Amino acid sequence: MKIIDEAALRAAVTPPIAVDAVREAFRADGEGRAHVPAVINLDVPLHRGEFHVKTALIDGVRHVAVKIATGFYDNPAKGLPSGSGLMAVSDATTGLPVALLRDNGFLTDIRTGAAGAVAAEVLAPKTFETVGILGSGVQARHQVRCLRCVRAFTRIVVWSPNRDHVDRYCNEMRADGFDARFAPDPQTVCREADVIITATPARAPLVEAAWLRPGHHVTALGSDAPGKQELDPACLARADLLVVDRLTQCAAFGELRHALDAGLFRADRVYAELGEIVAGLKPGRTSPEQFTIADLTGVGFQDTAIASCAIALTGG
Repeated sequence: MKIIDEAALRAAVTPPIAVDAVREAFRADGEGRAHVPAVINLDVPLHRGEFHVKTALIDGVRHVAVKIATGFYDNPAKGLPSGSGLMAVSDATTGLPVALLRDNGFLTDIRTGAAGAVAAEVLAPKTFETVGILGSGVQARHQVRCLRCVRAFTRIVVWSPNRDHVDRYCNEMRADGFDARFAPDPQTVCREADVIITATPARAPLVEAAWLRPGHHVTALGSDAPGKQELDPACLARADLLVVDRLTQCAAFGELRHALDAGLFRADRVYAELGEIVAGLKPGRTSPEQFTIADLTGVGFQDTAIASCAIALTGG
């Protein structure tokens, strides 16, 4: 069994490659070729941490990955990354172990960024100038770098409760060629941005429905475990199109869960799973005035797809 380290994986899996791999995974899901068991979520409240275990089989893909991802949000104060993890990969035809991907969470991070890009590809306006980011961590970086694989934009406005983190983030984005600047609050982000990405571990709403307007697109990805929330449930009630990555997951612990609990939304009002749109079974955005939301919780077929791609690129 091969052991592939983080450096080799980072060198091999670039944002364009990740977007292509994840797009094909969503297409497979829309075509009914992805088989996904329930997620295992384990909270570690004493240390403000969490474990997630995800897996999936995709018909036609050589491998099956079992991914363990962690988020421990006090780690940066200890000089440690907030996210980590690894993937164990087996042959899909024999079940024999093929590789251990010691990625320290990198593949999860970039496939999540790629999923945001795939959602924006079918739901965001065709042209826009400004992307708004809530959060200044690893995912804020991957979302922007993957998004520019499918849309051209020049400006980033970002809010986070930690100003030092925001300043470092803005400096990185400027080095990537963007006009990036700090916003004093989430409302300013929503007012100035055309596309809004929420990428935080928040457990209370950061975005209010009154701040959103026709033409906006929101990609919400922080609510990936029970108790997390970034959007006021009324945001979902106002959306012209609510698209989820996996209905069962979003109804259990995504932004959709909170709207269902508040009685502001019914599950049968969800427009589509993202895979249905990617597979061409339903259209995405059809007019500039539509207000769209993508509720992304992260699905195991994304992990299998990115892991299989990584193995192929590293000689596996």
